[in-house]
Amino acid sequence: MSNIGFVGLGIMGKPMALNLLKGGHTLFLHSRSGVAQELTAVGGKSCASPREVAQQADIIITMVPDTPDVEKVLFGPNGVAEGLTRGKIVVDMSSISPIETKKFAKRINELGCEYVDAPVSGGEVGAKNAALTIMVGASESAFEKVKPIFELMGKNITLVGGNGDGQTTKVANQIIVALNIEAVGEALLFAAKAGADPAKVRQALMGGFAASRILEVHGERMIKRTFDPGFRIELHQKDLSLALAGARAMGMSLPNTATAQELFNACVAHGGAKWDHSALVRALEIMADHQVSGEVTK
Repeated sequence: MSNIGFVGLGIMGKPMALNLLKGGHTLFLHSRSGVAQELTAVGGKSCASPREVAQQADIIITMVPDTPDVEKVLFGPNGVAEGLTRGKIVVDMSSISPIETKKFAKRINELGCEYVDAPVSGGEVGAKNAALTIMVGASESAFEKVKPIFELMGKNITLVGGNGDGQTTKVANQIIVALNIEAVGEALLFAAKAGADPAKVRQALMGGFAASRILEVHGERMIKRTFDPGFRIELHQKDLSLALAGARAMGMSLPNTATAQELFNACVAHGGAKWDHSALVRALEIMADHQVSGEVTK
């Protein structure tokens, strides 16, 4: 069993840390909002700072919202870097910039430690069920050391390449998810406005070539109007911003990604920054002056 540090215990981080505790590991924990009693009750040890976490643990995992948050946790005052000694491993499971990830890895490597970027997909449900997809950028030796830990949190675990490649894969994932949400939203809204029962339409489509996890999970959310996150729109906006910035830097166009981002922007303009990303359909509903189902939301 390992001494593992875990910084960032939000919607995703808390159940991920809980699964590591269930796996028998000793966890040293820190979160800016405090460590939940649910974790300390089963043996998690609360720490006052990321530095203290790094001093106590051999493998330090970060799971925070955005690139600046990772930089602050790693390199800010009382950050992880201040508590590292040679041979430790830093694993960032946040979804952040691939370019900055390579810079962070270089700085950690210069301290005699290994760096792993391992963003995840699967949302809160996947985190709770230890069924996350984990996309890894690391050396093969570092990957082999952390793989048994990943297996307690996820099922589809892939070493994609070196540092930054895990984050690049996550950006690609978020493009696909956003465009699928938009497609499902358009389809169900079209069916509803045409007078068909969107629930039965979804049921029929689940047996055909249009079937997908987005249609299954988020299609149901659209019909039942269950837009509590989940995965917040503001976080998906952040991921699509990374995609569009990367595309601009490479001199390429991602036209449908840009459209999905504008629909998220419209949701935020209507107070939806913290809605689940399936609520992208509400931007489409406003334009159609119609709602997929339920009482009309103004």
